Amino acid sequence: MKSIDRLAPQLRRSWSFLPGADQKALLDGCHSGADVLVQELETFTPPERRPAAHRISAGIIAEWRSAGIITSVRVNPLDKGGVADLEGVMHGRPDIIMMSLVADAEQVIALDQIVTRLEQQHGIPPGQTELVPNIETTIGLINTMAIAKASPRVTAVLVATEDMVADIGAERTRAGRELDYVRSRFRVECAAVGVCAIDCPYSFADSEGAEADMRLSRNLGYKAKAVVNPQFVEVVNRVLTPTSSEVRLASRMIAAFDEARIAAGEKRIPGAIVDGFLVEVPDYLAAKRLLARAAQFGIS
Repeated sequence: MKSIDRLAPQLRRSWSFLPGADQKALLDGCHSGADVLVQELETFTPPERRPAAHRISAGIIAEWRSAGIITSVRVNPLDKGGVADLEGVMHGRPDIIMMSLVADAEQVIALDQIVTRLEQQHGIPPGQTELVPNIETTIGLINTMAIAKASPRVTAVLVATEDMVADIGAERTRAGRELDYVRSRFRVECAAVGVCAIDCPYSFADSEGAEADMRLSRNLGYKAKAVVNPQFVEVVNRVLTPTSSEVRLASRMIAAFDEARIAAGEKRIPGAIVDGFLVEVPDYLAAKRLLARAAQFGIS
């Protein structure tokens, strides 16, 4: 059983990746506002620094948990140091284990088996540790649904940026159009199996670009975003949280549309006018979804 007081997967907006052996950066993460903090043992931690990262992991996780933050560790693939990573961090009882470079369901099954063994070894309630596979290659993208269904522990799946671009052989741009198909397909496959899809991080240190990328992410239907630049946590949380003004407008749109539909009787109506804007069926349905999302956050 997973901890009942753990923030629900669909409400975990920002997933902030921090260098696994940098104790100051890890502790500073408590003040970032991120919903999930990730001790990153792959890209951000050179192999020679991983033993040090293992040693500080339990203390870092305890600090994050005390701050009310969901705790995670991203380990390397099992055949590239991931087993040692797991043995080094599981005694700290992270809420979530992420694993990089997942390309098929068999990797998730093997990860589940090792996590199960280590839960037993450390007295962790069975099944409490969630898994979040990271998909970073084209073959992983093609196998997204199988990966997401490979274990009942999987509560979310993440799609990567730079490794994916490299595997495609695309030209990297600030606009990120080279990832349009990847992000759309990934979102659809995760939706089809009912797991949270975590969008790829915006890798540039460009505030205007990060804002535009985050707006696109929301338009595509993402409810969660990976962050590699801590300054963008605020952007992610803001864009992925309905505002009170959005809720009020959505409520007015729904009320006006319903009123117009009742007045029209059996006749088909094009929509209703709210603040000079024509509210049609797609707008009405979008407003309904926004109110449902706001209710999850207790926003009215």
